[in-house]
Amino acid sequence: MSLKSDTHDARIVRMRMGMLCRAHLDKTFIAGAEQTALWQEHAKLALMEGKPTPDLPIASKFQKIRAGEADIYVYLPEELAVEAFGLGAQYQKMELTAAKAIEAMQALADQISLYELRLKEPFQVMSFLREELASQEIPPEADQNASASPKEPNEGKH
Repeated sequence: MSLKSDTHDARIVRMRMGMLCRAHLDKTFIAGAEQTALWQEHAKLALMEGKPTPDLPIASKFQKIRAGEADIYVYLPEELAVEAFGLGAQYQKMELTAAKAIEAMQALADQISLYELRLKEPFQVMSFLREELASQEIPPEADQNASASPKEPNEGKH
C-alpha cells in the first residue's frame, strides 16, 4: 500500500492485494455468520441448562487464503475485520437482508479498493451471495404472466 508509483508492476501488486482482501472479506463475513449460528446454539443450550451464556465470537484480523499452490495469511485492519464479521453475524440473525449485507460489504470493499489500494475499479465482494440472490429472482416476463392471469379464489389452497 505504500507504493507511490503507478507503474504497471505497482498496479499488478495492488490488484493482487485487492483479490486477497476480497477473499478475506468474504471469509470473514462467512465466519461471522457461521460462528454466530454456533454461538446461538450454545447460548440456547446454556440457557436451557441454567448455565451462563458463552462469550460472543470475535473476528480475526487474519484469514488463511489459498493463493496458487500455497496457503498464505492475509491481514486486514481490525476495524474492517470486525465490521465484516459483524455484518455476517447480523445476516445470520436476520437483522440484515441479503441485499443490505451485499451493499454494506461492497462499501467496505470500495473503501479498501479506492482509498487504500488506489485501484481504478473496486473489487466486487460477496459473489456467492449475489449468485444465490440472482438464482432466486423471478424473470420479469414470468412475473408479468403471473399478474396477467387472475387466480381463482381457491387456487392453490387445499
